[in-house]
Amino acid sequence: MAKKNIVVVGAGFAGVFAAKHLAKGLKKNDDYQIILVDRHSYFTYMTELHEVATKRVEPKHIQYDLQHLFGRRKNVSLVTADVTKIDKENKTISTTAGEISFEKLVLTVGGESNDFGTPGVKEFGHEMWSMEQALDLRHHIEAIVAEGAGSLDPKVREAKLTFAVVGSGFTGVELMGELIEQRKVLAQANKLREDEIKLVLLEAAPTILNMLDRQGADKALAYMKKKGVDVRLNAKVTEVRESEVVFADGTTLPTESLVWTAGVKAKETSSKWGLETGKGGRFQADDHMRAVGEKDIYLAGDSTTYQEPARKDQPGAGFIPQTVEGAESAVNTLVPNIVAEVNGNEGTKIFKGVYQGYAVSIGTHYTVATLYEKYRMAGFFANIMKHIINLRFFIQIYSAYHIFHYMMNEFFRTPNERTMFYGWTSRLGNVLWSVPLRIFYGAMWLVDVWYKLPGHTDDWFSKDLRLQTFTWLQKATETSGASAGGADAAAATAAPVADPTFTLSYTFGKTPMPIFDHLPKWYEAVTKVMIPNEATALLMQKVMTVVELLLALAILAGLFTWLASAVTIGLVVVFSLSGMFYWTNMWMPFAALAIMNGSGRAFGLDYWAVPWLQKHLGKWWYRGYEASTYNQLAK
Repeated sequence: MAKKNIVVVGAGFAGVFAAKHLAKGLKKNDDYQIILVDRHSYFTYMTELHEVATKRVEPKHIQYDLQHLFGRRKNVSLVTADVTKIDKENKTISTTAGEISFEKLVLTVGGESNDFGTPGVKEFGHEMWSMEQALDLRHHIEAIVAEGAGSLDPKVREAKLTFAVVGSGFTGVELMGELIEQRKVLAQANKLREDEIKLVLLEAAPTILNMLDRQGADKALAYMKKKGVDVRLNAKVTEVRESEVVFADGTTLPTESLVWTAGVKAKETSSKWGLETGKGGRFQADDHMRAVGEKDIYLAGDSTTYQEPARKDQPGAGFIPQTVEGAESAVNTLVPNIVAEVNGNEGTKIFKGVYQGYAVSIGTHYTVATLYEKYRMAGFFANIMKHIINLRFFIQIYSAYHIFHYMMNEFFRTPNERTMFYGWTSRLGNVLWSVPLRIFYGAMWLVDVWYKLPGHTDDWFSKDLRLQTFTWLQKATETSGASAGGADAAAATAAPVADPTFTLSYTFGKTPMPIFDHLPKWYEAVTKVMIPNEATALLMQKVMTVVELLLALAILAGLFTWLASAVTIGLVVVFSLSGMFYWTNMWMPFAALAIMNGSGRAFGLDYWAVPWLQKHLGKWWYRGYEASTYNQLAK
């Protein structure tokens, strides 16, 4: 018996969420299968397109393979195709891969950017409603800044180095936040001052972020202004030209980089499917999230419009917001209704929007958030809430795999300090996981030198010579027949000394074997020149103790870690040749090599010290070079 199809069109947030929950709700009903149709073989995490566009993350970070997402759902089939027609009477859809029949149809086709017919947006502007558009903008940003940096014409240079974002909703503000941080990277790469790259946010209304309360929106506005963004309110764009934007009052803004984020509408192709439409050309839904006038067609996502009667006095007049939570609320209504109907019952669930809050990130370091319409926060804790909101989606679609990769991409694989922890956790900025090794290694040196300090039994600041392997420094003792006889007697009664054992790990009751059991002849000759007598040796003991102490503290603090670790490798070589280093400690030079690769910048003082030195030593070095060149030219 052929299975009946429940077809979900569109693999965005709403589509994936619906397919996952339908698959779970019908896993015991073998008469039905879910077919998910989308033009792509992957799900795009749309709310993070701005991160791809500004090169904060790689495209694969927000592309999730549908085969991987649904690999364990045996009652879900995937079709990669475009839907061209819906035949409501015969209950079929036509796709570029063929015709598919349906018992129930769920439309989650999403939306597209709405330019309100503004001339020039399509020709000269950029939009950001798909992965393709985000990648196009990504390449444009890098190319146009490079062109601007190389231009000698002030007007051309200004137009190429000015970025204008139209619209101050979630997308526009979050994109501007990422541009604020990318500006620093672009300026460094193209030898520009940051303030040469101008950022302008254009809003036709008198306020920004109108879906938020004024307190949160004002904080966002103040933050952007503090970061040098030119925020222009009541600035209605009437035309976009190749090198400028025209406003309603006739004034212009020179720019070759306009990004339009000012509105969302239903896709034009879906308007031909014969369904009733409402606000913004979206499909009109009823209380049960069915298409108005239809029994077996359900709606969710950005292509859907529905006004909650109880929320008509709320911002947005109570219409389902084009957000992930809006899509989830619609799916949480239609899925129980479909499951009930295919199981022979009547679907009775009425739509009720559940909106736990909003979080708008302005770059990686600052976020404004409102929870449950009454709790407001900004900054670090709001940033945490933003990530919790993002992770919540993967929890709801039962994907621990993608939770792991989200965490890795957001915190551990992000370059240029563009994480909420300012790069502390980024594998691309430092070697985070070697920090424990660095601390352990520094502690080992500290413990070793601790017993050499005054007040301990092995005091290297005393008058006792500790360099016992340097035989030429030992005081000659007079021997006589009697004394020799006494020594022979003592030797006869003393317990035998165990032979040293070669091992690379500690073995209880064994004497460890030194790397060298006696000084090589060439090293002994060199050492005799450097340390010819006991007085020099005692001074060397004190100096070495101080050096070891400083090295231990530097490694623990992550200060000049590369240099300190390199010196400890040198000391290991010296100690080995001197017969004072054992095979069981051969891990130490390899540990030193590991922590030399940037571990001091991960929770260490090198995070500040190394860039400071690079900056000032570079200025000193090249200033001297420039002065020398100038003097030669002057002659």
